[in-house]
Amino acid sequence: MTQRELFLNYLAQTTDFPLLIEIERAENIYLYSPQGKRYIDLISGISVSNVGHRHPKVLQAIHNQLDKYLHLMVYGEYVQTPQNLLAKKLTENLPQNLNNCYFVNSGSEAIEGAMKLAKRYTNRSEFISCINAYHGSSQGALSLNGNENFKQNFRPLLPDIKHICYGSFSDLEKITNKTAAIFIETIQGEAGVKVACTTYFKALRERCTRTGTLLVLDEIQCGFGRTGKLWAFEHFDIVPDILVLAKGMGGGMPIGAFISSKEIMDSLKSNPILGHITTFGGHPVSCAAALATLEVILEENLISEVENKANLFKKLLIHPKIKQIRNKGLLMAVEFENFDVLKKIIDNAIENGIITDWFLFCDNAMRIAPPLIITNEQIEEACAIILEMIDLSIKN
Repeated sequence: MTQRELFLNYLAQTTDFPLLIEIERAENIYLYSPQGKRYIDLISGISVSNVGHRHPKVLQAIHNQLDKYLHLMVYGEYVQTPQNLLAKKLTENLPQNLNNCYFVNSGSEAIEGAMKLAKRYTNRSEFISCINAYHGSSQGALSLNGNENFKQNFRPLLPDIKHICYGSFSDLEKITNKTAAIFIETIQGEAGVKVACTTYFKALRERCTRTGTLLVLDEIQCGFGRTGKLWAFEHFDIVPDILVLAKGMGGGMPIGAFISSKEIMDSLKSNPILGHITTFGGHPVSCAAALATLEVILEENLISEVENKANLFKKLLIHPKIKQIRNKGLLMAVEFENFDVLKKIIDNAIENGIITDWFLFCDNAMRIAPPLIITNEQIEEACAIILEMIDLSIKN
């Protein structure tokens, strides 16, 4: 059987139309098929490969850890150097109150842990999240998601969850002294890169403080330099009570985290003890890779060029079919008239070596979120092909 036949026969499918791109290896911003066809990865595996595929320093960190040990014990029992060094580096680059890390395996799991932490610390049960929010696919995270189409056939989900409009000042009144936490993407990703104003985030922070509600910022997609700052909340001069991370964290390895103050996090230690448990969370190889990833972002000063590179995309991607471009740094949504128009462009682009896609809750916008290491020359090449594919879609 061919690899494609094996894939279709033995791997669970989540659509009837998977991309079916066969990849043999990846390097830098490129993916390569077994036949040697080269693809420019403009979505970074959905905002994962911020430092590119197989960055040499990340690979070296992985190799070094492989020679020492792999999994040893469930999270939080053994003293493991990769976990310690990663937690220290993260907290050194975060506000003072975000000084305690709980490492998990994914963004969804980080959301689940943050939900439990908020309930335990506040002794409240109500959560608030945003319409068209995406926080993951496990049952708790799915309960927070703000798109009914993705939720309706999995109900009943968690009770006591309300939804507000992202960026709506009047909706902040729904946050009360009954609310354990509000979960909000600092930049709404799957809604098509929606960015609220600084005044809104300051009002949100003030409302949470006044009601004793924990502010949980989901930076699973927008963290680790993607927006032009290490953390997207830095654009808005606020600090969350809990920060949720994953995706770009591990340089291609699976890892996530929820980070808070030691005071808040200590609530998982009693009543009951072991308030949150994970077997593989904080896996030493993933932690080593994540530490190397963070060091690459900081030491190679990748963040400093994010805005210039985003501006180059916007300068080059000018076409009558493009309605608008929304972005915060290199998290970009290129909007077209409708899904049918966009789908032709995406299919043609993939055929011609450019990998992009759309957003779950905004299917008329093209996702552009390349590795932060992409060069100006590579941006020019990618944009030229996209424009050519737009013209081709019109002819067809």
